[in-house]
Amino acid sequence: MKKNIRVLIVDDHFLLRMGLIASLKTDPELSVVGEADNGGQAIQLYRQKTPDVVLMDLRLPDMSGVEATAAICKEFPRAKIMILTSHDLEEDIFRAFQAGARGYLLKDVLVEELAKAIKSVAAGQKHIPSEIARALAEHGRGSELTSRELEVLQMIVKGLSNREIGNALGFSENTAKFHVKNILAKLQVSDRTEAATAALQRGIVR
Repeated sequence: MKKNIRVLIVDDHFLLRMGLIASLKTDPELSVVGEADNGGQAIQLYRQKTPDVVLMDLRLPDMSGVEATAAICKEFPRAKIMILTSHDLEEDIFRAFQAGARGYLLKDVLVEELAKAIKSVAAGQKHIPSEIARALAEHGRGSELTSRELEVLQMIVKGLSNREIGNALGFSENTAKFHVKNILAKLQVSDRTEAATAALQRGIVR
């Protein structure tokens, strides 16, 4: 007889939690042992229930799903957390895995695929769909930006010129030009418009 996999659901939308519970009940190998509507409650329930897998939303009212994931993984290094969200920004994905997540799925996933992913994560494997893996690879192009370059990139997104960027951040126009050149190279784009588009699409700049 296969081991029953105990699941904790963390999402601030009541109807979505109910839908997930109903869906997971159709699989005899899975059981929902708790549900939380915020990060703080998720951490407390993890301590009480020690579930095999946590389904974690990214958008929570008190803290982000990434912060809740990091807190649980710090206290319980063997925790198996899978992000289940409607957001697919590369920055969110990157931060979630940095925080200790073992998997990442979007909420429109089919029940069968969700169940398969939960079992995979429970078995100690990572579950990263091909499109998410590509997004992580893409994000690598922006993850090397320094804090100063991120500031400059935010100015680029706002449409500021090199001179305006320099004035805003307290350095010369030539220094701004130097930073912009480095940003284009790291993002592997050819101009400022492409850089702004890439920054927004990848979630590097909000």
